[in-house]
Amino acid sequence: MVFEGLLARVRNGDRAAEATTQSQPAPTRPTIGLALGGGAARGFAHIGVLRTLVAHGIVPDVIVGTSIGAVVGGCYAAQQLDTLEAWARRLNVRSVLGYLDINLSGSGLIRGGHLAAQLETELKGSRIDDLPIRFAAIATEFNTGHEIWLTRGRLADALRASYALPGIFPPVLIGGRWLVDGALVNPVPVSAARALGARMVIAVNLNSDLFGRGTIISSHGSDDDDGAEADTAPKQNGLRRMFSRQPSLRRQFLGRRGRPGIPTVMVEAFNVMQDRITRARLAGDPPDVLISPRLGTIGWFDFHRGNEAIAIGAEAAEKALAGVNEAIAALSQPYSVNGAAK
Repeated sequence: MVFEGLLARVRNGDRAAEATTQSQPAPTRPTIGLALGGGAARGFAHIGVLRTLVAHGIVPDVIVGTSIGAVVGGCYAAQQLDTLEAWARRLNVRSVLGYLDINLSGSGLIRGGHLAAQLETELKGSRIDDLPIRFAAIATEFNTGHEIWLTRGRLADALRASYALPGIFPPVLIGGRWLVDGALVNPVPVSAARALGARMVIAVNLNSDLFGRGTIISSHGSDDDDGAEADTAPKQNGLRRMFSRQPSLRRQFLGRRGRPGIPTVMVEAFNVMQDRITRARLAGDPPDVLISPRLGTIGWFDFHRGNEAIAIGAEAAEKALAGVNEAIAALSQPYSVNGAAK
């Protein structure tokens, strides 16, 4: 009888432990959002970031992108990331020049028709409404400054509008609004990812590695030789290096020796503005995890360095994995059967 009583208590204890285990539901993973920032050619790093996250089981439920971030995020959402990556890895200086249909009489120095045709071909008429995950491309209405979230309609049109860098590409007309690059208002769109339902946001800032920008020069003035032309041309990079093999285009497009050409002035001014806006917006609405690929050596127009940018993005994501998993664990919550949080 004593042994039967002991056995009964053991069995009852096992049942109680099993009931306790069954009553505690497994944690529910938070909805994950990716906010992919702008940065022209540096944006190929987003491919490496996405590949690494997905390979480790961190699959986004929401993607919001600005400029090149919209292109990479949109292609992923449309299940065309393989195609985009293969294209990026094939690019060289000559093939990049083939996409630059120069237009000195329009509202942008580059018509963008060749690049738009490439997008149309690869995206095959995809619509944002039909994508398997939530997606938005950020653009700017240039005459009002409105921040426009493109969440429906033709995907290729939305991507074109999001990367339409003012002065370089012409504005894109969508729904009665003329739209340009979204980096004018939201370079790393954390706020949009949260608004679309992301409980946890991973942001990728492509321009954090530009050291020495945004400081204060507290004492400066004119010199006696300010009016003299520089005798030596500045170091060639980006567009200037690309066009160095095309003398006629170089003269038309890049200005005189020793002085910055129109594209250089526009892009560098855009860089300054984007850097200041990014700092302010990330400070006001920080992501849960910030990935900052070390891309300082890659210029905005170094599209022929896709392999390098992808590798840098993958490396940055690998380093961030511990922080990502920690954030997922912290934001995971168990739920009861009826959906109420325990």
